[in-house]
Amino acid sequence: MEYQGKNAFITGAASGIGFAIAEAFANRGTNILLADIDAEALEAAKKALSPHGVHLDTYECDVAKPENLQKAADYMTDTFGHIHFLVNNAGVGLSGAVGTIDTEDWRWIVDINLLAVTLGCEIFLPRMQAHGESGYIINTASMAGHLGAPEMPPYVATKFAVVGYSESLRGQLLDSTIGVSVLCPGWVNTNIHTTQAGSPSRNRAGAPPAAPSPDDIARFKEMEAVIRSGLAPEKLARWVLECIDQNRFYIFSAPEMRGFLQERAQQIDEDYAACDTWFANSSSDTP
Repeated sequence: MEYQGKNAFITGAASGIGFAIAEAFANRGTNILLADIDAEALEAAKKALSPHGVHLDTYECDVAKPENLQKAADYMTDTFGHIHFLVNNAGVGLSGAVGTIDTEDWRWIVDINLLAVTLGCEIFLPRMQAHGESGYIINTASMAGHLGAPEMPPYVATKFAVVGYSESLRGQLLDSTIGVSVLCPGWVNTNIHTTQAGSPSRNRAGAPPAAPSPDDIARFKEMEAVIRSGLAPEKLARWVLECIDQNRFYIFSAPEMRGFLQERAQQIDEDYAACDTWFANSSSDTP
């Protein structure tokens, strides 16, 4: 894949995985439009990347709003020209027990983690196809897109959906010049655990935020410790570009979690075997 002089659009680019991927692209000479909802952090990211000598610009963008993504695409086309790389990376976390999760919080995480990915592709892909040059799409999911972690049903649901959507998208683009990968990292040292503070239920006008319970505080500290011990985003980003070069679809980053995927595959195999047996034995039954 060619990087030098190509143009990339990255959401959630002001920090964490998005910023690290932007830096990896800049190291290879790619021009970048950095998109994020945090304008101040965007400017800091641009300043940090400026020594690479590539064309950098920023776009304050709430990916939950389709009109923001449309305007960002228009701006990039006008400012950069052709779009070669699309990285749908912006995301938030949300945990909670089923039966206690606010409906507006569900809509919030679905809008950001799932619909922003699909809308990014709907809006940017036709522009990438129009110029006829090679391109690549990265959709950020998670290992939670393969494993149903019980602590965070909304997050798991959105990430499973991103994996499935990306599989479908890849199938549509197999015979094209545009590649697709779905990024499924394990624990990465980012601030994803703090994003739940932005959920609607925590920010309702006129409603003072509920004080966290001792259990909430303990869970947060436990989660923070695990995340802080996670993979450095910079190392993950280098691996992402290696996978682009290899046209690798699933981008995993946690060798220690492979066993969980194997257990899931074994469970599926066992349950399918039960299905095979039941239907074989009932083949002569009356429908």
